[in-house]
Amino acid sequence: MGYVAIKGGEDAIAQSIRLVEYYRVRGRTAPVSIGQIQGQFRLLLDKIMGEASLYAPEHAALVLKQNEGDVFESAFMLRAYRATLQRRYTAETLVTREMFIRRRLSSAFREIPGGQILGPTRDYSQRLLDGRLATETLGHIEDFLAQFEAAAPGRPTVPVTTLPKVIDLLQAQGLLREVDDDASRRVVDVTREAVKFPAPRSAALQMLARAETGGLMALAYSAQRGFGSTHATVGELRVGEVPVRVRDARGRIRVVGRIRLTEAEMISRLRVQRRDESPALSLGYGLCFGQNETKAIAMGILDRAMRSGGDAPCQSQEFVLYHTEGIESYGFTNHLKLPHYVTFQSSLSNLRQAIERKDRKRGQLGFGAAVVNTTSSPS
Repeated sequence: MGYVAIKGGEDAIAQSIRLVEYYRVRGRTAPVSIGQIQGQFRLLLDKIMGEASLYAPEHAALVLKQNEGDVFESAFMLRAYRATLQRRYTAETLVTREMFIRRRLSSAFREIPGGQILGPTRDYSQRLLDGRLATETLGHIEDFLAQFEAAAPGRPTVPVTTLPKVIDLLQAQGLLREVDDDASRRVVDVTREAVKFPAPRSAALQMLARAETGGLMALAYSAQRGFGSTHATVGELRVGEVPVRVRDARGRIRVVGRIRLTEAEMISRLRVQRRDESPALSLGYGLCFGQNETKAIAMGILDRAMRSGGDAPCQSQEFVLYHTEGIESYGFTNHLKLPHYVTFQSSLSNLRQAIERKDRKRGQLGFGAAVVNTTSSPS
């Protein structure tokens, strides 16, 4: 990689790695446990697991601690770890209608079957700094939990059941139109197959689920502001746990656990292509690991925008899917820190030669030649 040009070579690299660890622990503060990170940084871990495409909370907490809170580096490292794992099973299709719901809302309807469930969210908070957290102790946490549990309602008198989908209301009235063709239904595994454009919807949704949240939000925001034909409404947003099933060697379906997911179904007006065509609504879909509502909503907006056609960046599959891939973007951007001595010196040499040719031409035409320092700098 050209590191031989660095004074000290491999020894210098090893020392650099030791310095990273030194800077992490030089404050001599009490080590943060993996359990503490899992318990108090769940939203951050959800983001890392989503971008790494590996649902492993303990590993996400470990890699976050190892990288001093650097989300990009943590997702990069966790995805690299994922690549070393043996794939033993392929899960059956997740059924989100079975979700044990923690949070559920619709901005399209005030009243929905089963009711709106606000659940855990900061959407309605004032975003003020809470100075009490600076002196928080375990005793404070125990006091809060005791008060919360005392005020919580008792066990429900009716069994907990799954809740119907809000979009069922629109489908029953014939207002929601399916716009996919057979080719878009082909299932592609983007971790094993090279993506070719136009990509089927399964590949696009997988890449969006692995994409960097900020990148998705930026492009989805551009669609909402008019750089695209999509202005969506949240038909339904769900956060909760969904069972994961696999088929064993004897062909039996087994539940191996539950994972927390966020699902967003975004409703937008379908552009009518022909005069005799009836207007309708269409659906954009987003599904990602953990509680990451911003990402799921942005996925739903971009899913619909990429299938609407147009010249805006948010409507181009290749632009959206390549430029929101956080790990690729992070790697390419940071590779610029690696040695580029040969290519840069080659560019300098070409530049100097071009200037000399220009000066000679100006001199032949009778103009005063510009004074240019063409002395090569040490490489």
